[in-house]
Amino acid sequence: MGKIKVLVVDDSAVVRQTLSRIIASDSRLELMATASDPFVAAKKMLREAPDVITLDVEMPRMDGLTFLKRIMSQHPLPVVIISSLTQKGTETGLKALEYGAVEIITKPKMDTKEFFEESRIRICDVIFAAGHTRPRKKFTVPPVIKVEPRYSADAVIPSGGKHGSMIKTTEKVVVIGASTGGTEALAHILQSLPHDSPGIVIVQHMPEHFTRSFANRLDEMCDISVKEAQNNDTVIRGRALIAPGNKHTLLKRSGARYYVEIAGGQLVNRHRPSVDVLFRSTAYSAGRNAVGIIMTGMGNDGAQGLLEMKQAGAYTIAQDEKTCVVFGMPNEAIKLGAVNQVVSLDVIASTLVKKAR
Repeated sequence: MGKIKVLVVDDSAVVRQTLSRIIASDSRLELMATASDPFVAAKKMLREAPDVITLDVEMPRMDGLTFLKRIMSQHPLPVVIISSLTQKGTETGLKALEYGAVEIITKPKMDTKEFFEESRIRICDVIFAAGHTRPRKKFTVPPVIKVEPRYSADAVIPSGGKHGSMIKTTEKVVVIGASTGGTEALAHILQSLPHDSPGIVIVQHMPEHFTRSFANRLDEMCDISVKEAQNNDTVIRGRALIAPGNKHTLLKRSGARYYVEIAGGQLVNRHRPSVDVLFRSTAYSAGRNAVGIIMTGMGNDGAQGLLEMKQAGAYTIAQDEKTCVVFGMPNEAIKLGAVNQVVSLDVIASTLVKKAR
């Protein structure tokens, strides 16, 4: 595949200029055109179809969400929403994902050279990933998994009154990493889990502030509770913790208690939060008591960390190519020999419940 042709749609001349400069800096991308609103964009699309559209939300004459819905109903194309997301505006971002946007990313800021460079890397990677996405798939949510009670009297207090070793009795913990296409896939999995599922920690590449609204929406949809992770949160049964945007999340252990540590630091594999950071900390802190799952996404974030988890005795799972929006991260992990089992999205939930028992 040649360079990804990009159409930039934003009413701000400054933003169009900035995004044009960012796209021109990446040899994988080509700026096809810019447009100040959806009407101008539509005329340019008649002359030449782009591979990817970057789209603002608030624009004159027609807002970005309305234009997105029309694109997806008439001529589906990969669309990346680039918006100045705020805590109040994240619901709009979630709507954009429902309507078919590939990703939501934050407009670049000129605060510092380092921050701008991180924004440039993120924007270029997301546009490149969007150019390789397949048509969006919609999955029917299966019934919640039913499992037999996990404990019996003998299991809790074995005959003879002796406890097993900590390795055998410690709760299982599940860690999941995803990127492009992951928001929809994660919703599909979490909605399928029973209320007493093992504790889960998730890294989904997404912007700061957006993760809280994403977690809150999932919490309303699922039998398990879902929340944006905070420093020192305990990993408990029946709850999923989602790494906050722009912060690394590590799994730690104190005795039999697992908890998360939220930290800053440099980009790892071009991301913060990074799946590799979560997976490597899980290999160290949980070892064979963990299940690791790597899902849809561009690049190789998480592949090395999943290998370290497998080497530490964890059971590792990759989403299959057919159900991935982008088969990048799972494929890299498979090529490294980091994966015990490759499964479709529809059975990831039942597989993790089985392996975590």
